[in-house]
Amino acid sequence: MITLKEALTLSPEALATLRETLQTEIESRPELNAYVALDASGSGVPIAVKDNIQVKDWSVTGGSKILQGYVAPYNATVIEKMHSAGLSPFGRTNMDEFAMGSTTESSYYGRTQNPHHPDCVPGGSSGGSAAAVAAGLAVAALGSDTGGSIRQPAAFCGIVGMKPTYGRVSRYGLGAYASSLDQIGPMTKNVEDAAILYDIISGYDPNDSTSVNRNDKVSQTLNPSRPLTIAIVPSYIKEASTDVKKAYAKAVAVLRNAGHTIVEREFMDAKYDISAYYITATAEATTNLARYDGIRYGNRVEGANLKETFIKTRSEGFGDEVKRRILLGNFVLSSGYYDAYYVKAQKVRHLIKEEYMKIFNEVDLILSPVAPRTAYEFGALSDPLEMYLSDIYTISVNLAGLPAIALPIDTSESGMPVGLQLIAAPFDEQTLFDGALSLEQSLQS
Repeated sequence: MITLKEALTLSPEALATLRETLQTEIESRPELNAYVALDASGSGVPIAVKDNIQVKDWSVTGGSKILQGYVAPYNATVIEKMHSAGLSPFGRTNMDEFAMGSTTESSYYGRTQNPHHPDCVPGGSSGGSAAAVAAGLAVAALGSDTGGSIRQPAAFCGIVGMKPTYGRVSRYGLGAYASSLDQIGPMTKNVEDAAILYDIISGYDPNDSTSVNRNDKVSQTLNPSRPLTIAIVPSYIKEASTDVKKAYAKAVAVLRNAGHTIVEREFMDAKYDISAYYITATAEATTNLARYDGIRYGNRVEGANLKETFIKTRSEGFGDEVKRRILLGNFVLSSGYYDAYYVKAQKVRHLIKEEYMKIFNEVDLILSPVAPRTAYEFGALSDPLEMYLSDIYTISVNLAGLPAIALPIDTSESGMPVGLQLIAAPFDEQTLFDGALSLEQSLQS
């Protein structure tokens, strides 16, 4: 598959041919279910777009039944930036409903297969975007990351997935799950393409009150030869599978050989990350999803009165996982529990960020697993709590608003990709991409 860097140099005629070729390939592999809709009408470099990012005149549903029939009246800022750079949205990719999940099994459109094994999950919630890139059905894709939803599917599918610093990429036009955690980011075949797409979609946006007023670019100044100090976290590896431990050891050895300094650091118990994350995320989700009432957007199930219409629409429109998180969010925000849960979670969140910043006073990057194991079979995590625990390595990054990038390191004994992530200090995407490119090139040499 052609890289994004190469595609940006193609003539209009060559781009038209590329779009036709991609459409043929996608239609020949319906079993993957990576896309839920295609639109080959654009003229730029074709980029797959997660089904929670607004594209004008497209049906954008967040993978949910409740938004069937909704048509986006405007473009998200990232789509406008893509158009300005000669890129065009090519199709909507499958996702867990409202980005709530780690497997893409909760989608209204059915599950997406992992291109490396039809019985395995692609990860989530950006599973469709990851599968499309990994299968060669997209030059690159956009995903969104609330607690690992770009990085985990990237690791499961053997591609590069990057979560920017909170505020570096506009959330205007992104269907909100948890507003203080969500970030749109690139999903690509290699690190350089991720840097190019990141540069295109990042930057200040007055339409987003959390957007940060800085526009520094990274792709033209990548320096994989720059020596860095990289922290490893031995305690994090204890809960990981043999395949992940092996990949971690391989990455550490490769980074040392490339001239980087490796040091050991420790974090507080990750169980606090999980507690703070799921309290924060579900509380914000409850508020954000209140707008889907059958009156203003998408599907409506008529009731005898307004209250009954609300109840029927939401009962039939939302899937089980979304209902579960709405219930939990309402509980932690309810009278008598707000201080006990939500306020306490915000205090823990502050401690998590402080802990990261202490480490970044001494190091440039942190090397961490993305998930405790490689992609598992469909239905393997039937208990929702197991699924929540699978986010153990990714969610603290979102709580602290940090940038991170997942990239493929090794292959498991069963032939599945093993990915790890690098984490950087806020707004230090340059160092993040430099370190990731160094690791990628060293693995390939």
